[in-house]
Amino acid sequence: MTRLSDTQLVILSAASQRDDGNVLPLPGSLRGGAATRVVGALLSRGLIAERVTDSITVADPALNRVWRNDEEGRAVLLHITDAGLAAIGVEPEDAPADADTAPEGATDAPNADAPTETTPDSAPAPTARKPREGTKQARLIAMLRAPEGATIAEIVTATGWQPHTVRGAIAGALKKKLGLEVTSEKVDGRGRVYRLPAA
Repeated sequence: MTRLSDTQLVILSAASQRDDGNVLPLPGSLRGGAATRVVGALLSRGLIAERVTDSITVADPALNRVWRNDEEGRAVLLHITDAGLAAIGVEPEDAPADADTAPEGATDAPNADAPTETTPDSAPAPTARKPREGTKQARLIAMLRAPEGATIAEIVTATGWQPHTVRGAIAGALKKKLGLEVTSEKVDGRGRVYRLPAA
């Protein structure tokens, strides 16, 4: 399993939960040189990658959507790679993401090859991913499928993740990406217990 810092885990978990896999925006406290170092480390390990778009949107200092601009002024986005997904225990989708997705709010000339926009009512339902065996995500699922379920603290002990990473995995990887129905309830003496229906 790839060893990641807490900051790297937060960045990759957040990106895995975004439909376009965009790494930005970074956590609010990460700016300037620190942001450049963390992003550089993720880029060098192949966990994220740059993606040049046709948009001429200028990168903003707050790094809300655009990482930088190339020599021609085109917006360069950062997106999580399959290796980045695997590093946090998320099974990559088979279909590659659209490489020319422009950031929100970007104005660009229409592209004849670009897919037409869909309304929320006509958007296709997300396809469920299958978790890989032997990963921390698979261990998380097994714990939640056990009759007694699991608390955040118990999952932290079993996986070595931070509590915020566990919550991100439940909300993003399990609910959104895998389409699993995670339930929770308060149990006397244990606190909030999370469960999945038995497979």
